[in-house]
Amino acid sequence: MRRKILTTLTILSLFLSKAQQKDFILVDNKNGVKLGYSPTSGIKILTVDGLKFKDLNKNGKLDKYEDWRLSVEERAKDLVQKMTLEQIAGLMLYSNHQAIPSNDSGFASGTYNGKSFSASGVQPWELSDEQRKFLEKDNLRHILITSVKSPEIAARWNNQMQAFLEGQGLGIPGNTSSDPRHSDQVTGNIKSEFNAGAGGAISLWPDGLGLAATFDPSIVKNFGSIAAQEYRALGITTALSPQIDLGTEPRWYRIYMTFGESPELTTDMARAYIDGFQTSTGNDEISDGWGYKSVNTMVKHWPGGGPEEGGRDAHWAFGKYAVYPGNNFETHMSPFVNGAFKLDGKTSKASAVMPYYTISYNQSKDGSNYANGFNKYIITDLLRKKYGYDGVLCTDWLITANEGKTPDEFKGKPWGVEDKTIAERHYIALMAGMDQFGGNNVMQPILDAYKMGVKDYGKGYMRKRFEQSGLRLLKNIFRLGLFENPYLNVEESVKTVGNPQFMQAGYDAQVKSVVLLKNKNQILPIKDKKTVFIPKNYQPSIKDWWGNWSEPSLDYSVNIELVKKYFNVTEDPKKADFSIVFVSSPQMNNDGGGYDSNDREKGSNGYVPISLQYSSYTATDARDHSIAAGDPVIDPTITDRSYKGKTVTVSNTMDLSTILTTKSQMGSKPVIVVVNLSRPMVFHEFENRVEGIIARFGIGEQAILDIISGKYEPSGLLPLQMPANMSTVEKQKEDVPFDMECHQDSEGNVYNFGYGLNWKGVIKDARTSKYGIKK
Repeated sequence: MRRKILTTLTILSLFLSKAQQKDFILVDNKNGVKLGYSPTSGIKILTVDGLKFKDLNKNGKLDKYEDWRLSVEERAKDLVQKMTLEQIAGLMLYSNHQAIPSNDSGFASGTYNGKSFSASGVQPWELSDEQRKFLEKDNLRHILITSVKSPEIAARWNNQMQAFLEGQGLGIPGNTSSDPRHSDQVTGNIKSEFNAGAGGAISLWPDGLGLAATFDPSIVKNFGSIAAQEYRALGITTALSPQIDLGTEPRWYRIYMTFGESPELTTDMARAYIDGFQTSTGNDEISDGWGYKSVNTMVKHWPGGGPEEGGRDAHWAFGKYAVYPGNNFETHMSPFVNGAFKLDGKTSKASAVMPYYTISYNQSKDGSNYANGFNKYIITDLLRKKYGYDGVLCTDWLITANEGKTPDEFKGKPWGVEDKTIAERHYIALMAGMDQFGGNNVMQPILDAYKMGVKDYGKGYMRKRFEQSGLRLLKNIFRLGLFENPYLNVEESVKTVGNPQFMQAGYDAQVKSVVLLKNKNQILPIKDKKTVFIPKNYQPSIKDWWGNWSEPSLDYSVNIELVKKYFNVTEDPKKADFSIVFVSSPQMNNDGGGYDSNDREKGSNGYVPISLQYSSYTATDARDHSIAAGDPVIDPTITDRSYKGKTVTVSNTMDLSTILTTKSQMGSKPVIVVVNLSRPMVFHEFENRVEGIIARFGIGEQAILDIISGKYEPSGLLPLQMPANMSTVEKQKEDVPFDMECHQDSEGNVYNFGYGLNWKGVIKDARTSKYGIKK
């Protein structure tokens, strides 16, 4: 039936009435513990010894898990013993990606006097049918949040979700999470302008490599503290981060999310990041450093996802193997063992760990080659027993789902157990020591796994096994005070997220992450408002994870209106005093590269090189044979993944032409290249033709322009080696840091780990002394 079209006045009235209604009620206790509950949930407040408690299971008495005076351990043990098998199974689920508002929520929105409203009567913060189903029918309590329309909508959605769960069963609150969301690359604001007084949707910081380029753990700790406050204001209580894989394989496309290739620097950055996120102090602390400002961290990816063979990524079958030609397996665990599990703060260690999709090839003592999430040796023998970790272990997303028909299809990632059923994969992971399944909204496969365990070990054993995981999962909810008050003050959330102070801190970190690589004849800074030429860039058609192709375009890679605030802008190179060329480091497709279905169709194995240079590359120095096996399930005829002798060209090869053409147009006038580095690159193709080179890591252009114009001095240092050529890339070992020949520029400077310039020359300070390569 068609809905009536509401008048603007009726719509506005509807919006205001819903926006102003009370989502929850606060109850004060004498010692300051505040209880928040929804009048729609049906629970009541108990008074015991003059104190107030929430009767979450509605039995009219105070249970231990409802008693906020007791320890987290005691409360969690009481609750898990009360839970049905189905309730524990639901706790083991981690949802697939959820947008707020949901794509299937069916609302039509608009604005009036700056206020949002819904023309359909369905507000953007209301739960979708899908969400209600997996929360109620499948007992799911862990939700992964991706995009949010605004802090207000996120806060209101949180309150709706928590009120819904408060009225279900035992009243277990939701624990929402997010992948990293603070970098310009993530938020899509790469062309945005920073305004210290305006605030924003969320504070903007460098990505992992950018934070590493500061070489300053105190900046990362401050980021963690600020990001945690913004997360909690959005209702997010678990961070699916930090990514502390060592970036020892330069071709791996996820290297931009890491802290680089140094074990020592990565370990310190990991510790600072987690301390910042997890630690509450003062009145916000509940106990042991945990509290109302704390956010759980899920550190990833155990035992280190960096040494991908040939740089291919394990999101796809073509990248399922991590290899260790340098016998350097233990080094990759160091950031976990010596950083994430040995914090300076009172929370002691990261509250959760995510293994990577990869098969750590030939590292298991029993000779098995299961992916890490299925591998008992990797999970139980090493992580649980040898290193004593007893926090939550969550699989990466979709490891129990079925894989695609070809190695490059983005589907499930059941590496090593491809021939098993979905239920069997859950059982193998559970018995390997995993607690939770990422990307799974349905509890039935977990219940099926339970039945398999009962057949092998009996009901008593399997109930105990389920309670073991349930206890770990519940602790991470109790620690944050969510059982007492999971609700948000919407006005406070709006004030907190992206406030001017947080925006300023993020911007300061952006500036400190910028690395000046070349400054021939000290052409920088350019303090006078001279005339600049900015060439347009050709953006090619790129395939996304799901195989969809983007539209090609020719446009500026910078906000020209922003540039005009610093310099006069001309479209005629002859009238310019200098030029700035904005480019990205050489890119393969969005899957990171390494496999080409066309190559397979021609009768070859489908495996191709990953290039770090702009011009076409032929892999003459690649290995004669791959280290790991072929494709035993998808394509058993492939027994070798070698790509020696094959040729590839990166998608943004035109960036090189843009640089060289601009230099020809400018003649003797200086050209400054600003490159957004997402992984190492080969600079020799253009370095000796230009006067300046600046590296940035996932930040906006304003920080770059502030440095070029001399408002700030560069201080960043390279968190990765920059290779001299592709030959050294092929000859380096995937698991070994600092094993490449590095590029030497026309000024005699070597682009090695820890290198960077300021206005005086090569930076040598306490950071380079502490973290520099020891010779």
